[in-house]
Amino acid sequence: MTWDMDYALDVLPPILEAFLRYTLLVTVLASVLAAVLGLVFAVVRRVRVPVLTPLTTAFVEFVRSTPIPIQLFFLFYVLPEAGLTLPGLFVGVVTLGVHYACYYSEVYRAGIDGVPKGQWEACTSLSMSPRYQWQHVVLPQAVRNVLPALGNYVISMFKETPFLFLIAVPEMVQEAVAIGGRDFRYLEPVTIAGLIFLAASYPSSVAIRRLEKRLVHA
Repeated sequence: MTWDMDYALDVLPPILEAFLRYTLLVTVLASVLAAVLGLVFAVVRRVRVPVLTPLTTAFVEFVRSTPIPIQLFFLFYVLPEAGLTLPGLFVGVVTLGVHYACYYSEVYRAGIDGVPKGQWEACTSLSMSPRYQWQHVVLPQAVRNVLPALGNYVISMFKETPFLFLIAVPEMVQEAVAIGGRDFRYLEPVTIAGLIFLAASYPSSVAIRRLEKRLVHA
């Protein structure tokens, strides 16, 4: 259990490559998907479409009540039995994106509910169309108020990308473990992976806290 700096420098490039090609890529794509889909879920539940709203609510509750590994296994291993085979990277992005979209929808809904009642009444009195009202009055205020919470979920998603090893996506942690198994040395590769997670997560957390304070005092 002694640290070998030369070995650490040798294994750093492939671990960084796995971080950039898979861990970071999945986080970015899944975050975009979650942000867009979560907003759609929130608006649908708010406007109370007769059939669509109950279905959306049921779907959100179902996804939030099941763990990510089960969802990954289902899409990657069960769907092929029904004739639908999906690439592992695609499954990872969709699973994390949809899973966190259900949490994003609750955050968005809180932001929408936080828009003062007078704003809604003013839009009605000015005869604004529903689209204009949502696009130019409600959503800009709602999204601004919930940005810190959304940022925290992005960090949580980032730290859950190691689950992708379950569907053979060679993300950073799996790459580190594979290198450790190949060379029978786990200290350096696993520690490097942990330090990369720390180096990416901690500054992001600090930035989000500063953003939250800024929004509060704005």
